[in-house]
This record gives sequence, structure tokens and C-alpha cells, in this order.
Amino acid sequence: MSKPLKQIHLAAHFPGVNNTTVWSDPAAGSHIEFSSFAHFAQTAERAKFDFLFLAEGLRLREQGGKIYDLDVVGRPDTFTVLAALAAVTERLGLTGTINSTFNEPYEVARQFASLDHLSGGRAAWNVVTSWDAFTSENFRRGGFLPQDERYSRAKEFLATANELFDSWHGDEILADQATGAFLRDAGAGSFVHKGPQFDIHGQFNVPRSPQGRPVIFQAGESDEGREFAASSADAIFSRYATLDAGQAFYTDVKSRLAKYGRRPEDLLILPAASFVLGDTDAEAEEIAHQVRRQQVSGATAIKHLEFVWNRDLSSYDPEGPLPDVDPLVTEEHISRGRAQVRMYRDPVAIAQEWRELADANKWSIRDLVINTGNRQTFVGSPATVARTINDFVQADVSDGFILVPHITPGGLDTFADTVVPLLQEQGVFRTEYEGTTLRDHLGLAHPDQPRGERAAS
Repeated sequence: MSKPLKQIHLAAHFPGVNNTTVWSDPAAGSHIEFSSFAHFAQTAERAKFDFLFLAEGLRLREQGGKIYDLDVVGRPDTFTVLAALAAVTERLGLTGTINSTFNEPYEVARQFASLDHLSGGRAAWNVVTSWDAFTSENFRRGGFLPQDERYSRAKEFLATANELFDSWHGDEILADQATGAFLRDAGAGSFVHKGPQFDIHGQFNVPRSPQGRPVIFQAGESDEGREFAASSADAIFSRYATLDAGQAFYTDVKSRLAKYGRRPEDLLILPAASFVLGDTDAEAEEIAHQVRRQQVSGATAIKHLEFVWNRDLSSYDPEGPLPDVDPLVTEEHISRGRAQVRMYRDPVAIAQEWRELADANKWSIRDLVINTGNRQTFVGSPATVARTINDFVQADVSDGFILVPHITPGGLDTFADTVVPLLQEQGVFRTEYEGTTLRDHLGLAHPDQPRGERAAS
């Protein structure tokens, strides 16, 4: 008997200005004006996507003592944008990345419960930690937490927030028949939490929201992050979108669920995925090559090389050869606030590997950065991209994808108009929303449902 086809989950990531965005393209719009967010969200909803995803940047990155050029536009507050989008959409889920290192459970729980009410049950929280002292300088706490302490705090942070969400029950608000006023059970919202990270008690002042709790996303890929997701998350925002790596990650994380009394379908795995579409596969490949060159200007290539070399390389020609000098290995780094700083554990070895690649392929600095950077996940005609996405999902690479276009805000339009109808024709993607909440879209149980009972999808 053949295995039934999995239904594909699709979401859209509003990328902000970063190395995947061609912000210099004439088709690109503002990354801070609300009209851009509204256009993007409404396109995703028109295509019946599950949700929109917003990342969070708590500080502008620096390199060589100057603001990094891809960050000059800044980053609007996540809750403010999502609350505004709730008013111009009806079914689309609204997912925000909120840090557990520099916030407090009460305020975050209150904000997400409020967003869930305002949106009619469409809120989701991507729980992340912060690893660097650079970002922490914006906060009174100062310093930073080692990895094990970050995850300990994150786990207790989420558990505490859930206690606040659960401190209200559906029958605790009653209407006084004589006055029409609303009365509340005296115990509603009461909470007490004592733990290593948080020692708080009081009353939570936002009643139970439509979803009970927001949908919980997690984005870490370390062993601690995978365990955190397996124990507590509803979905993972994954970086593994290729066939072999995706299947390995999928199998590993899903295998961890049983120890927490959970089933494979209780946790969705949704990698980020970029794409380029063309009328033919050949045209799409040509466009993809042009896009990669737009994403990596000469100046950007030099900045990227500086991440590894930890030196000022501004005197080097981006169209020339790689530096002969080795990277500078010190505790101090030329780049502040860049995740890439942690990626290159042995910069001298990486530099030698890159020199060999450049020599073998006759690549300039810019060529090297373009060819060793992230390539688009899906490239081809709409038919090719639709087929590949479906093949990957059916092969358990993922449960769907969070799409990251290179043009904002209109970069999702063509995908919505050409690829989505093909997936719908194959019977693997919805033609209409069947529920009203994000849990409905994702097929996740409401927290008040018995374990094992799932939302209709």
C-alpha cells in the first residue's frame, strides 16, 4: 500500500537587508515602511501560506568600527509590525523572533497573548538565544551567557511563559447578568514560579487567548538546540534544505521526540529556502547567477573575506587574487555581531582551502565569495520548482519550507502566482484555509486538547 502524500507547509520570511537581499535592485522597496510588510503579508495570504516570519536584530552589526553596510536600514520592532499586520490580514499566521536572553517571561508572554487576541489566534514565537557580548551591550544585564546557560535560561523562560499562558482558563470570565459587567474568578491569572533563572509571582493580566499559547518555533541547530526543540517546540526553523543534509537533520530531530512522549507529527521541520524562477530552467539558472553577483558586490566580497582574515583588506582589489598573508588569530575580531565569526573555527585552514579553490578555478576574491556562499535552494521553471519542493517534502527532507525571496516586498508574487497553483493541482497544498488559527494551518493540537488529538488540517 502506497504511503499517503504529505501536505506541504509553506511560509514566507520577510528578510530585511542582508546577504540574501538584492536591496539595490530597482524593484526593491523599503524594508521599514509598513506598505512593504503589508504587501508581502497579503501576497502570502493570497497564496494560502501558513505564516509570515520576521527575524529580529537587536543591534546593528559593525566591521572595522563602522556600521556594516547591509544593516544601515535598521530593523523595526517585531511586535509592532506583527500587530499592525494582524489588522490587514485575516488568516495568515504571524511569527516573530523574540530573544530569551535579554527579555523577561512576563512581558513576552503578555505581548504574545495580546498578539494572539488581536489576530484571532495567529501568533507564533520563534524562541532564540543570544551568544555575543556585543549585542548585550544594548541591555542592562551586560556580558553574555555561555551556551549551556543560554539554553538553560531559554528552557526555563519558555516553561515560565507557558505557566503564565496557562494561568487563565476559559471559564474564568463571567458576565454579570444585571450590570453587563465582566467578573473574574479571583484566582484567574495567578502564578508562582521559583527556579534558577526566575523567581516571580503575581497575576497575569491577559485572559486565555484563542490558541491558548502561541505556536512555538525554535531555530538552534546545536545538540542543545535540537533537544530543546524536541522537548518544547512545535516547529523548527532549519538551515538544512538540501536532500542529504535535510534528511539527516529530519531523521535526527524526529527521533528525539519519543523520549518526551511526543510523536513525529508533533514537531514540524521547516528549512529556510531561497528561490529563482524563470520561464525555463536555463533562464532561471542565468537569472540565479546574476542574482548572486548582485548579492555580492566588490565591497561585500572584501567584507566577507575580512570575517575570516580578521584584517583590514580594504586595499585589496575584489577582482584580484586572495591575500597571501594568513588570517590574524586573536580574541579580538574585526567584525562585531556577525554569526559568521563563529563559523570559521580554523581560519588559517579555511584561508588555505579557499586559496586552493581560487587557484584551481581562476577565481578572484569576488568570484570565490559568490561561489562558496549560499546558492539558491530552488532554481528553475515553476514546474521544476514545484516538483522539487514536493519531492523533497515527500522524501522527508522537511515538512515544508520558509521561502526567502531576494526582492522585497514583491519577490514572493511570481511564486504565489505560478508555483502555488501547480502544488495545488498535485493535491499537496491547500486551495483554501480550512481553519482560522495558525495551529489549524499547521495541524497542531490546541494546548487544551488531550495529547494525541490534532487540529483539523
